[in-house]
Amino acid sequence: MSNSIVSSSAKLGQNTSHGEFCVFGDNVTVGDGCVIGHGVKIHADSVIGDNVRIDDNAVIGKFPMKAANSAVTKEQILEGAAIASNCIIGTNVVIYRGCRIGGKVLVADLATVRENVSVGEFTIVGRGVTIENFCEIGRYCKLESNVYLCAYSKLEDRVFVAPCAATSNDNYMGRSKERFKHFKGVTVLKGGRIGVNATILPGKTIGADSQVAGGALVTRDTPAKKIVAGAPAREWRDVAAEQLLENQDWPE
Repeated sequence: MSNSIVSSSAKLGQNTSHGEFCVFGDNVTVGDGCVIGHGVKIHADSVIGDNVRIDDNAVIGKFPMKAANSAVTKEQILEGAAIASNCIIGTNVVIYRGCRIGGKVLVADLATVRENVSVGEFTIVGRGVTIENFCEIGRYCKLESNVYLCAYSKLEDRVFVAPCAATSNDNYMGRSKERFKHFKGVTVLKGGRIGVNATILPGKTIGADSQVAGGALVTRDTPAKKIVAGAPAREWRDVAAEQLLENQDWPE
């Protein structure tokens, strides 16, 4: 006897298995060859591709919560979460409704991916990472453990963010109505890299193939192919030629 709940309108593909105490909501679609752990909750309208692994106690398609004084969470109609084929979703991951995860993405244990977020193919979202709402993340990116990506941010392809890097979108720290005119996340252009414990202030752009040193405080846009360091960060030197994207033997 199964301890799981499967809606009569949910569809589970061939050779897909699931553990105990799972919930498959209305109109959920799970592809072929998936492996679903114990205690997984897949909320209504979520679509899971083929050969996806979802580990214990993950939650897919969660509805957003809106605090009475929230500045960025909006009442809205959201489509179900969508996870493309060949992804791995770790233990206790929470992926919200209105989120799109591309193929062969890894979302590691304890990560949270908010609504209105897209994550491109082959990207790695590390353990404990938080991706807030209205973010766009490209292909082949890597966000290492405990990265915090604020709302309204964009990362282009091949971006690397080291552990515990933090971003912000509000220079007013929650005070005054003026802040509503200026909410803006960070932009990291193709191949940009951010070091461990770096902090990027609201609205700043990390240049293509540029590098932010560990512990840096970025208060202005960074130039392409340059290393910036310090607090506040200042241009230090060129990125080594052998490290530039143009000199890597990687697929596009």
